[in-house]
Amino acid sequence: MKAAVWYGKDDIRIEEFPEPAVGQGQVKLKIKACGICGSDIHEFRSGPFIIPARPHPLTGRVGGPVILGHEFAGEVVEIGEGVTKVAVGDRVTVNPLIYCGECHFCKKGNHLMCGKLATVGFAWDGAFAEYGVFPEFTMVKLPDSVSYEMGACVEPLAVAVHAVNRSGMKIGDNVAIIGAGPIGLLVQQACKAAGASQVFVSEPMKARMETAHKMGANAVFDPTEVDVGKEVAKCTDGLRADIAFDCVGIKQTFDTCVKVTGRRARVCVVGLALKPIEVAFMKFWGHEKELTFSQGYDGEFPTAVSYLADGRVKIDDYVTKSIALDEFVDGGLNELIEHPDENVKILVKP
Repeated sequence: MKAAVWYGKDDIRIEEFPEPAVGQGQVKLKIKACGICGSDIHEFRSGPFIIPARPHPLTGRVGGPVILGHEFAGEVVEIGEGVTKVAVGDRVTVNPLIYCGECHFCKKGNHLMCGKLATVGFAWDGAFAEYGVFPEFTMVKLPDSVSYEMGACVEPLAVAVHAVNRSGMKIGDNVAIIGAGPIGLLVQQACKAAGASQVFVSEPMKARMETAHKMGANAVFDPTEVDVGKEVAKCTDGLRADIAFDCVGIKQTFDTCVKVTGRRARVCVVGLALKPIEVAFMKFWGHEKELTFSQGYDGEFPTAVSYLADGRVKIDDYVTKSIALDEFVDGGLNELIEHPDENVKILVKP
């Protein structure tokens, strides 16, 4: 079969790769759509990043070659011995977390915190391929109202729903989203779906500002042109936002979160900060602000599927392009790197 295979930094090859055989407790999928994530770009530009540098304790995988791709949907074409959760012909997406099931956190249902956590597409061959084989427990069925394209967006939407849960957002809260990238735009919609009163967005890229407007933001501000904190204050009788999400992870966006939030507000950091960030401690202390973090998902896949099924979250403006597997590097990874202002989510259809 054809697959996008990571061998090392700046070395991803579209090549013939052995078609995987289904084992006990495993499910074979024909991949219908797979989204390109920022993590895939990190592996391409500077990996190994999440790809294990030493043999993984659960999968045994280390380095390349490994097939990337963890945001995907497909059709079940074969099931292994003992599989009862799905049947041939089922339409599914996959929760890509592979966990031990035995540690303190797994027993509490906090699989994201598993000390041996592995992820499909990094420590297990992923879905930028014609076929893939995955554990039965990762399967999540899709209703007829959720297309394969929508199914490929369930994983990033689960990240957004988890962020809303981690933030402690309540119905009626005013919310600020800092950064209207792929995750920020989904956090925006997830907040609305969960009952936010007003959702404000801070984003400097004009095309993404327009997308945020289309997706239902109450107001969108360019932080290079206005003081976003003052603008949010004008919209909230001076109270500012109850919750702010940093969906980028750099000092400027974190500082904006502090500015746009009011007294006893909460800041949830969703973006990955690769460098230390200096915190305005007095502004947190003086206003009794709270700080929390969100970096994945636990049980949010069913909620994400339901949001897509009933139309509370839409992907029409979120998916900006679909490409063939042969175009993965130039038309996908490099396109996102070189033209982030023109793209949000690119899907690969093997």
